[in-house]
Amino acid sequence: MSAPKGGVALPFILVTLIWSSTWIVIRDQIGSVPASWSVCYRFLLAGVAMAIFAKMRRVPLGIGPAGLLFAAALGVAQFVMNFNFVYRAEHFLTSGVVAVLYAMLLIPNSILAWLIFRQPVSRAFIGGSIVAVTGIVLMLLHEYRAASLVGGAVQPEAVLLGAAFSIAGLLSASAANVMQGMQIARRLPMVAVLTWAMLIGAALDAALAWATVGPPVFNTRPPYLLGVAWLGIAGSVVTFPLYFSLIQRMGAGRAAYTSVLIPVIAMLISTLVEGYRWSPLAIAGALLAVAGMAIALRAKAA
Repeated sequence: MSAPKGGVALPFILVTLIWSSTWIVIRDQIGSVPASWSVCYRFLLAGVAMAIFAKMRRVPLGIGPAGLLFAAALGVAQFVMNFNFVYRAEHFLTSGVVAVLYAMLLIPNSILAWLIFRQPVSRAFIGGSIVAVTGIVLMLLHEYRAASLVGGAVQPEAVLLGAAFSIAGLLSASAANVMQGMQIARRLPMVAVLTWAMLIGAALDAALAWATVGPPVFNTRPPYLLGVAWLGIAGSVVTFPLYFSLIQRMGAGRAAYTSVLIPVIAMLISTLVEGYRWSPLAIAGALLAVAGMAIALRAKAA
């Protein structure tokens, strides 16, 4: 039996609104601080806060050697590779476009689930995915053309590089998602796994940052500090437990409808804050992307 609508409405709205806002906040995190250090600060804060949350909920943090190994693998895929690619993608693409690209997460998720767990993929899902990918291509074509008309710092090659970073991050996130289907993920407390994954991920982010850009760089501007707090607490600690609760109560298919709404809101925010310029090509692409994802998710839910 499904949960009452009142029981899922508030978590659904909170997850959608918070994750929609994180894309534009990331934009400010990559200005004066190297991306890898910003990612490190975010998940160091998130890991500590998640540990406090686990203690408050009396969730044991001891998950054994196998659990720690699993958490480390999850941390590498989700909190090191995925987010380092995301932050770098926003160097070259507006936050709204990156959000739309990430809405395609269900596609590699389903392909990997079919390859590893032999979960079936319907024709309707394939058709919706093709429509969504067509929309993404149109939006990237709009970005490429716009970059070609602008001299100076913005170059069309940067659009391709931003798309490549986004796709790399998307595949990393997909690997982390599919790991949730493993038996060890089902028997371990998710809050404990996330705590260790975030802390291990933050340590590896620090090692990567030090190796690539040197010693820690920090920014004491209030917007930067508030951004780290928002991404670490609201965008990580609050939303992950809420989203997993939605999956348990609504099912993964219906809970994933957040990925249709998030890029719509993110694009609106990008338009207001970053001055994203719409063209008929971009509008058509956005509509196709959202419609395709809706078709694919509905097929997946069925």
